[in-house]
Amino acid sequence: MEPILLITIVVSFFCTFFVIPFWIKKAEQIGLVWKDMNKSGGIDVAGSGGIIVLLGTVVGILLYVALKTFYFKTDVITTSIFAMLSVLFISLLVGLIDDFLGWRKGGLRKRHRIILILFSAIPLMVINAGESTMMGIEFGLLYPLFFIPLGIVGATTTYNFLAGYNGLEASQGIIILSALAFVTYVTGNTWLSLIALYMVASLFAFYIFNKYPAKIFPGDTLTYPVGSMIAMIAIIGNIEKIAVFFFIPYIIETGLKLRGGLNKESFAKVNNDGSLEKPYDKIYGLEHLAIDLLKKYKKDKKVHEKEVVYLINWFQIVVILLGLLILL
Repeated sequence: MEPILLITIVVSFFCTFFVIPFWIKKAEQIGLVWKDMNKSGGIDVAGSGGIIVLLGTVVGILLYVALKTFYFKTDVITTSIFAMLSVLFISLLVGLIDDFLGWRKGGLRKRHRIILILFSAIPLMVINAGESTMMGIEFGLLYPLFFIPLGIVGATTTYNFLAGYNGLEASQGIIILSALAFVTYVTGNTWLSLIALYMVASLFAFYIFNKYPAKIFPGDTLTYPVGSMIAMIAIIGNIEKIAVFFFIPYIIETGLKLRGGLNKESFAKVNNDGSLEKPYDKIYGLEHLAIDLLKKYKKDKKVHEKEVVYLINWFQIVVILLGLLILL
């Protein structure tokens, strides 16, 4: 990896960092704001910030392609890269539709969401991305026709489940994509590492504004592209096994959400002092489990939003470390 290419990661960060304040101002002007559900008083916060995260990511990717083409004059895997960009833009569009329809009003119906996300898998399907052999089994055409869309739809839709707390979606994306960047680097796919790091850098810039107390929300315009990116790195890098292991928190979250018929919200019940309580008697998400655990082990029994995010993030880091030890 040529050192000059690392500059493109910095460009992704600052592109997002400098544009977000303008987006916040414009979103507030046009009424693209949502209630911060884990705060007492119902504070309005600018929404759909994922658009700017994708902007920073795409700028970094295109700058990488330009440097490889005109400066280094070396071959770059343009077919795969532009297929990835197509997936990201389609998933962003689906997220934007979902955001504009309004999650409080139900957003897209579940079947419509899955159908639209299936369309985002088509660019990877038509270039037959990845390798059709998994666990020693040759799947042939079944791989692009079944496993690629399954991976894209699965990661994109379930990444959206573990959400709703200031900084959670962005920090989880940073952790998982950084881990995948490391895995692709050590397995010889350095260009994929860079692609992942462009989104990591953009997410870092976004996190500065999205961490507690959030000035901007990500919306589905962030969760869908991040989920898609995770799936694409796994498929093209042929690291599906370890990527699925990294996704264990989301698999658990999906099971808990299914327990509630996909109708239970992740948000907490907010006390007058701003501390959080479980919204239901049973646990329907890792967020609820985190609140329950923190209340049991904290001396003052007061649970705050950022503590829930930190605990979930630490769980994700432990899962990743175990995955690296077992599977890498």
